[in-house]
Order: sequence, then structure tokens, then C-alpha cells
Amino acid sequence: MLAAMPVPPTSPADRDETCRTGATVRDRGDACPGALRLHAADDGGLARIRVPAGLLTARQAEALALAAQELGDGRLDITSRGNVQLRGLAQGAGGELGGRLRGAGLLPSDLHDRVRNVVASPLCGLDGRSPGDARADVQAWARALDALLCTGGGAEDTDTSSDLSALSGRFLFGLDDGRGDIVALAPDVTLIAEGARTALLCFATDGPGLRVAADDAPRAAVLAAREFLAALRESGHRAWRVRDLAPELRPRPEGLARRLTAAGIDCVLVPRVVLPPGAPTAPGAVHGPGGRWALSVAAPLGRMSAGQWRLVARTADRDGDGELRVTPWRGIVVPGLSARAAAAAAAALADAGLITSADSPWHGAGACAGRPGCAKSLADVRADATAALTGARPGGAGTLPVYWSGCERRCGHPADGRWVDVLATADGYRVTVRDGERDGTTRAAAAEELAEAVATARTTGTTRTTRTP
Repeated sequence: MLAAMPVPPTSPADRDETCRTGATVRDRGDACPGALRLHAADDGGLARIRVPAGLLTARQAEALALAAQELGDGRLDITSRGNVQLRGLAQGAGGELGGRLRGAGLLPSDLHDRVRNVVASPLCGLDGRSPGDARADVQAWARALDALLCTGGGAEDTDTSSDLSALSGRFLFGLDDGRGDIVALAPDVTLIAEGARTALLCFATDGPGLRVAADDAPRAAVLAAREFLAALRESGHRAWRVRDLAPELRPRPEGLARRLTAAGIDCVLVPRVVLPPGAPTAPGAVHGPGGRWALSVAAPLGRMSAGQWRLVARTADRDGDGELRVTPWRGIVVPGLSARAAAAAAAALADAGLITSADSPWHGAGACAGRPGCAKSLADVRADATAALTGARPGGAGTLPVYWSGCERRCGHPADGRWVDVLATADGYRVTVRDGERDGTTRAAAAEELAEAVATARTTGTTRTTRTP
């Protein structure tokens, strides 16, 4: 059993460093926190609890709420990968937390804790897509993949030169049911359901891929991770993610095809994999098969109190099928509701302060930890974001996501697409409309005009350049 280990306080709280051209030099080991390896933040220990595909039972969710109350600061953060963070942990609380997580089935392998990074389409099977558009159950894939990650890859995997625990805590598996929502997150190994019987497997989300049987998809994803580790050994480079490597050093589908064949998995090379990025899961009620409903709710700025979290868990237990799906868009989906229960739950959760409509100005808004939790932050960005969003005009279709950052690291910011970047500086906030990693027009905004500057940028997609106040 591994003891809880602190992470150096220089590690980012919720961000992947990426490089879109060439290679990224990694001159240190990955310090990404986990359930056992805690990050030493200014407000206490931080634990990141992996929740593959966001799948939780109501009982497990209750266990997390209790841990947040008794061991942490009473709040739960949802990360951009659908994992859960507890903050404000006292020194020495890691051992107690680890024991609770094991008891709840949330820590099946101490050794492989940080590599259980799996995201999957949260609405798979819940939104009544037409019968002719039947897709594989990517949640079932996620459960099988997680089991393989925790046991080292499977008996037929003869490559024992490096254990899967050698993967970075940032290496991401993405399981997309064909709607493109997970593709938009740019995973390192991506599985895309082509229907009920086959899947496309690729590194990252473009270029050549391999077609495999749906039943073989989880094993194939593990072998793709093995191929990445082999590419690292061959190149002699240190990398956390596929895109850290220069293009000529990245793992190739031809090499992966040989590895799959050796493991008894049939595959066919697909010269080009094309799946446009899809929309994230929005808050609101979702009508599904058999007259059942799912309710999607989002956490304001990605954070819930233990009471709010427990209310969602008890709704799932009482009115749903006892399961929750935490989403990479800092929300939770509760499946298996009747129409009446979905309407009642939406009203109750909205009254509790959660986001239940895409028209809410809080929808699509996020923020880093900021002060006082992060020593690098130049402002209490959560308090300033709350002031700007409270009473703001409604959002809705066409409203850009917005993210408040306390420093240039921008921990947890949107990776792709257009978004409004609200960055704290020594002279106030700088508001910028960004497209991926590219800057647009920038406006400096004083605190008294920040709300209007952000609202205008979100609705018009433009900013007006002014001098720093």
C-alpha cells in the first residue's frame, strides 16, 4: 500500500501544458496530483480523485461529500477531465482519505491511481438518438479500460518492458460515442464508436487510425498506450502526452497495428480519421429512450458545496437509477428520471444554486483557484468572477465561454475553440477573446467595469482596446 505523498507546491492545480507545433521539452517529472500524491496548495492539501468516464454510484458520491466535509474545506471541485478535487486537506489527512476511497471502491489500485484518466461521452445512451444511429456503450468501454489500467494491461499483453504506471498523470484516454464531444478535448488515445460493432482508434484526434471490433476497443486502447511508451523509449525523450513529442517521434498507427495483431486483435488501417468536434453537454433536461429523462446540472465555476453535491447524489438515488456521470464540462448528469422527477429535481437544484439552464450567465464560466488557495495568483478571481456574473444578462446560444485566471499559467483554461480570457495582472484585469491559443483584441478593465467588459466579449466576440486604468 502506498502512502500519501506531497506534490511540490510548484505543480499546477488543473492544467496540461501543451505544444501545438514541434515538441515540448519536459525537464522534470510529472507532478500532477492524485488521491495519494497530494498537492501542497496555500489553502492546504489538494487531492485529485480520478473518476474514469465520470461514473459514480450515489453511495460513492455520498462518500466524497463526507470526505470533503470531514477532511477538507467542505467543497468539491470538478475538473476539466471530469475528475473530483478536494481542497483544504490537513497535513497527514492523506492516509485517512486513501482508506475512505478504497472502502468506497474509488481507489482500486494505488500504483495506477494517476493514470486512470478516461473521459467518455456523458450522454451516451441517454438522449434518444435514433435507433438507426445505435452506438457502442462507451461507458462499458470505460469500465473495461479502467480495469485493464489497474491490472497492468491484460494477460495477452506481452510487453512488460514498462508498466502502465509509467504513463504521465496527464495522459488522457478519450471514448467518443460518435457525437464529437470527447474528440474536442484532444485526448492522447481516442476511441470513436462507428456504430454498435466497430470503433476507430487513433493517437490524438487526427491523422491515420485503425478500425477495430467494438469488443476489442478497451484492450486496443491499452496497447496504444504501450506503443506511446515504446516511442518514448526509442526517442530517448521525456514526454507527458503524445503532442509533447515532435511529429516524427510520435507513435505511428503502423507500429500499433503490429502490436494489435500480435495480441490477436484484427485491425484495418484508415488513412484519415475525420470527426468534427461536437458540443459539450449543456445543463438542462434530456429526453431519452423509454420515456426516461436525464438531468444535466453544472457547478458554478466548477465548484459545489458538500450540501449541493449531496443533493445531486440523493436525487440520483431516490429518483434515478442510482448513478451519476460527472462531465468534463464541470457538471453532473443524473440519468433514469421520470419527466415529473426531472422537472422537480431541476427546480430544487436551481434553488440550491446549481446551473440547470444553458441561458444562465454562469453556464460556460470557469475560474482557477485564485487567492487565497494559490500563491501565484494575483487576485481572488473567484470572488471577482462571482461579482461579474451575479445579475449578468442571460447567456444562451452564441455566448462564448469565459475563464478567469489569476496568473499567466491559466490553470484549467479551455483548450480549443473561441473563449473569453479574463487574466489578472498587476494593473487589473485584461479581457481577451481567444481562438485556441491565439490572442485576439485585448481590453484592460478596472474592477468597476469588468462585468460589462466580460458580458460584451461573450456576446459579441470582440473587445474594445483601452489603456490600462
